[in-house]
Amino acid sequence: MKLQGKVAMVTGSGQGIGRAIAVRLAREGVRVVVEDREDDASARATLALVREAGSDGCVIAGDIADARADRRVVEQAVAAMGQLDILVNNAGVERRADFWDVTEADYDLVMDVNLRGVFFTTQAFVRHLRETQRGGSVINISSVHEELPFPHFASYAASKGGLKMLMRDLAVELAPLGITVNNVAPGAVKTPINAALMSDPALMKSLLANIPLKRLGSPEDVANAVAFLAGDEAGYITGSTLYVDGGLLWNYAEQ
Repeated sequence: MKLQGKVAMVTGSGQGIGRAIAVRLAREGVRVVVEDREDDASARATLALVREAGSDGCVIAGDIADARADRRVVEQAVAAMGQLDILVNNAGVERRADFWDVTEADYDLVMDVNLRGVFFTTQAFVRHLRETQRGGSVINISSVHEELPFPHFASYAASKGGLKMLMRDLAVELAPLGITVNNVAPGAVKTPINAALMSDPALMKSLLANIPLKRLGSPEDVANAVAFLAGDEAGYITGSTLYVDGGLLWNYAEQ
């Protein structure tokens, strides 16, 4: 177990990619703070899987869109676990609409969760590391749409584009503190957010034609990339995006 003794907080880990990340890190000996909007059955199920994987952790609830909640969940995580070494900013949302129909409420939600939340959760995490004079790892779950246009999802693409530059900027600023900052950018992954896509054979056929590996990714594919970036083998990697997309990014064309 390469990460034995480390503690990670994974935001939005009640299901999907976040859950897979929590379990994968647990298999490497990481104790995991399962952070989600609610302390509910889904979050508790993730914690149970963490324990089945041979580790332990806790559940902490908080709305990542709220900067006060971001500071609170980090403080509670440190109080419960004694320290934090790894932050995985996984929580994210998207809203589909033609650009001319996007509402302020939906724009604010997407930007607040996907960018503002990452900013202030990471700030609280970095303050903890500075106070304890330790290095650490920040890993953001971004998207191929930090690079690839995504018509009808303008706010989502803007949030992920912003996340790319935030990651690069923090990588430079935080490197002297021994803190690495990287993005993992999934392509099309089998998660609840893509349920409608997966249930439509025509859409699936069109999408798979754009993926050189000819399959959707799994949450575990993304989790494996996170485990790598959190480990010592990736200690000289910072300011980078690792694309987990089956080759989609460089082969995509709108139909």
